Amino acid sequence: MHTPATLVRGGTSKCWLFHQVHVPAERAALEKLLVAAYGSADPVELDGVGGATPTTSKAAVVSASPEPGTDIDYLFAQVGIGTGSVEWTSNCGNCATGVALYAVAKGLVPITGDQTRVVMRNTNTGAVLEGLVDTAGGVVHDFGTQTVPGTLAGGVAVGLTFREPAGSTTGSLLPTGEAVQEMRVVGSADPLLVSMVDAGAPVILVDAISADRTGSETLQQMRTDAPWLRTVRHAAAPLMGLLEPGQEPGDAVPKVGLVGRAAPYTTTLGESVAAEDYDVSVRMLSMNSPHPAIGLTSAVAVAAAGLLKDSVVHQATGGPTGEWLRLGTPAGVIAVRCSHIQDGLPGRVTVQRAARLLADARIYVPEAGWPQAA
Repeated sequence: MHTPATLVRGGTSKCWLFHQVHVPAERAALEKLLVAAYGSADPVELDGVGGATPTTSKAAVVSASPEPGTDIDYLFAQVGIGTGSVEWTSNCGNCATGVALYAVAKGLVPITGDQTRVVMRNTNTGAVLEGLVDTAGGVVHDFGTQTVPGTLAGGVAVGLTFREPAGSTTGSLLPTGEAVQEMRVVGSADPLLVSMVDAGAPVILVDAISADRTGSETLQQMRTDAPWLRTVRHAAAPLMGLLEPGQEPGDAVPKVGLVGRAAPYTTTLGESVAAEDYDVSVRMLSMNSPHPAIGLTSAVAVAAAGLLKDSVVHQATGGPTGEWLRLGTPAGVIAVRCSHIQDGLPGRVTVQRAARLLADARIYVPEAGWPQAA
């Protein structure tokens, strides 16, 4: 059996997009299909279309939205690698970038001139995003020249904005009520200084100095630290109200990473970055692997934390960050803009991204992956 799908690159992620009419609506049946299609039970996803890394083992199911003022609904799936399971608890800004381009390219949203706005609702979290897609000349472009840190390849420019991102999962920008706090975890001799923030996604940010680190670690160093950071994530989850009593912590939320002061470093593409070129060092995990750049939902949380007095981001930057915050990631510098700020809460957080449609395909799925009714 087979299902139509479109492969997109959004920012530094790749994501298979499925139209809702072609896949099961029921969550368990959809998970069964994705696990089979991606070869998710295999740690290298050889017998499937999964990419065997957290940033290339993603999916989204897209449909027209019934909500007034919203064009598109999308359900995001982080397909496990070697687990035979799917995480449904998070959102992905890079995939949302791809969804915006897909919606215009497939005629789900009409072109409105040189730029076309797509309003999207992430049904995992309820977050509302806007994608401003470059449609210069009133057409959809197959290729573009917009680049983002982490790849030299160009794509179609998409400005991605998160609307009212604070508290989208927990109901509060600060789920614990504190901008900064000490937390003890196994594997750390001294208490860690952390900020637990919910904006874009629930995130726990660890002050690198309190952890005897810098925040500008290499990807290899982050791989070594991944088990320890996973412990930090699991310790934070109940404090942030992300677990029901007796529930086992997952590896999608909260996002977890280190922040530190700006320092000179070399990107994964070999480019030199000076300390004055950015404001704060950030190193995040994607599931249980180092993110090669930074997930956009994490970038939103870091930017929102920068607006909060005494947060670990505020301390690393040495003061208020204002509208723009430049994040030093392994792939390079990513600028994030917070606007419409009231009482310390950003009404809009925008990141400039790029996307490209890579392929329209027919994915052959083993029969075991289809619901019996199919």
